[in-house]
Amino acid sequence: MFLLGKTYFDMREYRRAAHFLNGVAGKKAFFLRCYALYLAGEKRKEEEIIELAGPLGRSDAVNLELAGLEQELHSLYVKGNLDAFGIYLYGVVLHERDRKAEARAVLCASVNAYPWNWSAWLELEALCTDPEILSSLNLNEHWMRDFFVASVYLDLQRNSEGLARYRSLRAVFPNNAYILTQTATAHYNLREFDEAEGIFEELLRTDPYRIEGMDTYSNILYVKECFAPLSHLAHRAVLTDKYRPETCCIIGNYYSLKNQHEKAVLYFKRALKLNRKYLSAWTLMGHEYVEMKNTPAAIDAYRRAVDINSRDYRAWYGLGQIYEILSMPYYALYYYRKATQLRPHDARMWCAMGKCYENDQLQMHDAAIRCYRRAVSNNDREGIALHKLAKLHRQLGQLDRAAYYYKNNIERMEADQAEHADIVEALLFLSTHCKNKNLLGEAEQYCTRLLDYGGPAKEEAKALLRDIRSVQQHSLMSPSMDFEQFTS
Repeated sequence: MFLLGKTYFDMREYRRAAHFLNGVAGKKAFFLRCYALYLAGEKRKEEEIIELAGPLGRSDAVNLELAGLEQELHSLYVKGNLDAFGIYLYGVVLHERDRKAEARAVLCASVNAYPWNWSAWLELEALCTDPEILSSLNLNEHWMRDFFVASVYLDLQRNSEGLARYRSLRAVFPNNAYILTQTATAHYNLREFDEAEGIFEELLRTDPYRIEGMDTYSNILYVKECFAPLSHLAHRAVLTDKYRPETCCIIGNYYSLKNQHEKAVLYFKRALKLNRKYLSAWTLMGHEYVEMKNTPAAIDAYRRAVDINSRDYRAWYGLGQIYEILSMPYYALYYYRKATQLRPHDARMWCAMGKCYENDQLQMHDAAIRCYRRAVSNNDREGIALHKLAKLHRQLGQLDRAAYYYKNNIERMEADQAEHADIVEALLFLSTHCKNKNLLGEAEQYCTRLLDYGGPAKEEAKALLRDIRSVQQHSLMSPSMDFEQFTS
């Protein structure tokens, strides 16, 4: 009877499996029956979502089997009659019923009893929403715990710590594809795209038909605007497994890079038909709707992403951008704050919040300055913060501070060998500022550099140079004139 029930389970006829397993002795049969009931409820919930769904699939459908399963599993758990797998399923049920503290305790008991059940670790990871919760978990020492902690660090955007953990694990498991994928993901989260790309290329050389994690690789190729490699990756993924959510996501990124946003949305929707909880697809679809200027759909997509994983900083950041576009700065600030809490070391988040504080409706310049300073202290690679700080201090009449930031911005652009319009503005301000401060030599140097640029700035530089040289000549003549007046 157990084999018959298992066969129906494998055929995804969950209610038939539960029926034939009812009354069969043994913990395996008990677990399989309860799990079949749980999956039957999930299947019906998905059907209701499709039948009753609102915009973008939003629905209040629930798994109707949860209450009965909780009652049955709880009585056995209290008596100590559940094995590690039964305890795991009890933790899943508690999580689904939003009893998170109890679910964490139960799942800890499950992984302590049987540490090799990675599904239990993943369920526990979803309940670790901040570092304090992670440190409070009662977990036995085991090498599987190291995998879990490293994965949680990545989920909490503590990428440097997660990367260090994976490097330690790689020393023990040198050829483990999962560790390599997670290492590449950590580099991607740290915006170290070249390192991440190298690891993904190594993975594909050793495992050319791999699909898992390749959606992240496609994000890297998208950011680096690598058309040919992204096209090749999409073609390879289609030939390997056309109906995987990751494959649809890769193709969506390819069409997005080609500015075919409608097609990109179509493929992200296909990914969500295959897996409604596929986080990347919701977030990326939100980005596409922003490009298409469909703000209601973008908001809905981002909110679905946040519902699935409240630690997805990209969705919070996207919501902030949407409300900023809609000229609703207070809403935008709320979402940007969420993003900065998740990514406190990401300069882009601080720049976005600083820009929001500058909004004409808010004009909170001091708060904007604090945000831009945080961006500078967190290695603002684009140099947005330095230029914004210089302009804000200039507006507030704090010219010495403005000069300081303009100088720093020029040094950054020279180090990056970047030619940008900001350099002309900086040189023009510094030449005028130094002239007014009677630092004529320094002002002359800035004006001379401005002569290399065309347009009105060049003419202003010429006029300033004439004034500077006139002042210099007058200062040289003044002492001799004073001496003639004294002797006459």
